[in-house]
Amino acid sequence: TPLRKLPKMGLLSTELTIGKLARELGVPISTVRFYERRGLLKPEARSGSDYRLYGPRSLETLRFIRSAQASGFSLDDIAILLKFEQGRLSPCREVQDLIGARMRDLDKRLKDLRRVQAALRRSFRKCKGGERTGRCVVLSGLRSRARR
Repeated sequence: TPLRKLPKMGLLSTELTIGKLARELGVPISTVRFYERRGLLKPEARSGSDYRLYGPRSLETLRFIRSAQASGFSLDDIAILLKFEQGRLSPCREVQDLIGARMRDLDKRLKDLRRVQAALRRSFRKCKGGERTGRCVVLSGLRSRARR
């Protein structure tokens, strides 16, 4: 198939290979491919040799994906957000619902992490307390629980 020309991108090349696109945003090529497999990113054109080519839209989409991930959204959430972004109506309520769900997930994970932190603190105190005996009470406790 003939090469379809892409619009000018300012300082960037009008056609970015997957490697150039990945370098532009500092992500591994495997990340770009993963986003493609998940349906989040699509090449804008193909070269005569059937190489994927990306342009300004792909670059913006990849930036959006990375920004949304950094904000705590899952890839499933991001797929929905990308669909909202392409729509004509303001999806504020749906976005708020997604944010609420992520906050609830985060609250649960934080609660779990606090529980683990408390357990580690207890283990640390036990270990410090038993240090003079020459026998680690934490390791002994873990071994005895593993046998059950």
